[in-house]
Amino acid sequence: MRKQLTDLREKMQENHIDAYLIPTTDFHGSEYVNDYFKCRKFVSGFTGSAGTLVVTLDEAWLWTDGRYFLQARDQLEGSGIGLMRSGQPGVPSISEYLQQKLDSDSCLGFDGRVVDWNFGHELEEQYHLRFDRDLVDEIWPDRPQIQPSAIYPLPLSVTGESAEDKLARLRRAMKEKGADHHLITKLEEIAWLYNLRGDDVEHTPVFFAFALISQDSDRLYVLDSRYKGDNVRPYLQIFDDLKALKGGSILLDRSVASYALVQVAAEGSRIIDGENPVSLMKSFKNETEIRSTKNAHIRDGAAMVQFIRWLKENIGKETMTEISASDHLEQLRRRQEGCFDISFDTISGYGEHGAVIHYFATEETNKTLEPEGFLLVDSGGQYEDGTTDITRTIALGPLTEEMKEDYTAVLRCHIALATAVFAEGTTGAQLDALTRKPLQELGLDYNHGTGHGVGHILSVHEGPQVINPKGDHHAFYPGQITSDEPGVYLEGKFGVRLENELLCVDKGDGRFGFEPLTFCPWELSAILTDRLTDEEIQWVNDYHAAVYEKLAPLLSEDTRSWLREETRPIQK
Repeated sequence: MRKQLTDLREKMQENHIDAYLIPTTDFHGSEYVNDYFKCRKFVSGFTGSAGTLVVTLDEAWLWTDGRYFLQARDQLEGSGIGLMRSGQPGVPSISEYLQQKLDSDSCLGFDGRVVDWNFGHELEEQYHLRFDRDLVDEIWPDRPQIQPSAIYPLPLSVTGESAEDKLARLRRAMKEKGADHHLITKLEEIAWLYNLRGDDVEHTPVFFAFALISQDSDRLYVLDSRYKGDNVRPYLQIFDDLKALKGGSILLDRSVASYALVQVAAEGSRIIDGENPVSLMKSFKNETEIRSTKNAHIRDGAAMVQFIRWLKENIGKETMTEISASDHLEQLRRRQEGCFDISFDTISGYGEHGAVIHYFATEETNKTLEPEGFLLVDSGGQYEDGTTDITRTIALGPLTEEMKEDYTAVLRCHIALATAVFAEGTTGAQLDALTRKPLQELGLDYNHGTGHGVGHILSVHEGPQVINPKGDHHAFYPGQITSDEPGVYLEGKFGVRLENELLCVDKGDGRFGFEPLTFCPWELSAILTDRLTDEEIQWVNDYHAAVYEKLAPLLSEDTRSWLREETRPIQK
């Protein structure tokens, strides 16, 4: 059993707390967090980017989704913490579990600054709450401290719209909702609104801040004391300023804003609960953002081609590992003009590790690459003009027939979404069902969504548009970007995932569709061409022609020759 678990239970007993809840987020509901906020990782040892830990005096359980089932199973072994596979038959939700373990007199604890108001409100109706204590902080003696990064502006040449114009649009949306004030807590939304960026979260260029907007003023609450301005306030002054508001209405998203923050806001103002207008505004990329991100993706594609060629020509000749391959790809990316970071920790999984959906190699798990089988690489870059996300499953040598069959089926799924033409109002749930069919016809499927939005020089994961079975809240419209990443994962064998970013475009006659932003060849040796339709073969050939045309000017003569062969036309 982990010492952290024992120490936490001692603090719970001291404070008469029967159960303690630790989510994976920060004061802003972020997916990716600063090391300071990795409380769930500290207590549980599980390193995935999603999961909630619930600790009682005699049990502890971690809830996570299908991307992390295998990883969590391995990392929780011997920890004293069990795994709850969210969404699986017979697995209770956190609320259902708490109802089984606690009664109305029980005390449930959590840090109210990192639990959203909706969930906190649901819990307050059932238990006594202690949301004013961060118990993990009390048992974490060497907790990393936040060192605020410098906040810097983005030029109009990559944003395409000034902060003043964005604020004007936001105020019109506030007026339509009857809101006197608007509280924004999401870091990506604040960064987008003000055309500012920072480095407070690894690989995501955001800065810790809150924003409070009214019709005639705006306040930006930042952690970086070096950043000055007439509208700038100290970071945590947001609590006092919300409390000082008397009367009027505040628009905020209770599913995002923290329980503690909404409690304060509600003391003197009427709450209007609704999705932050900025969330939808920033999902529609303007012409400048689209042009910029297209340029970034071409340079990123050149780095990927250099990487794949290096792998194929050197495998078996020099020692390569999952980590050394990942490091080499990062070096190639950073050599591209304007690349200042990767957009997330690279997933580099060889053989059976490719079946761990969000695998991250460590010194203990680092496999040596051999001249056979698949290496799955999911990676991306942060450029001064865009954010990229791409997955390729690369053949390092001979493949089994099963590998080829599954690769071909996943490619057919990818093509199904990439070529979809759909009517206005079509949701991500409908597109998800369309994409999965080629795999489901073989009795296979994947336990993750098909697509997510991608920010512009921001988070690699962005909403509100998503393509997954639950993605029925928002339709897709021109200007929005999504990933297209079906996969198949055979535990103990291998995994296949193929991902491009797609831009939603107007096809005319009231129909929408997609065009690719990502350009990098598929694995020709893994494609069973007799399994493809004539239309699918034509799509592959057309795509590969575009890959060569766009990337060749950025490559050396030797690499251009290599790419020409890798993008040669296929036929049945």
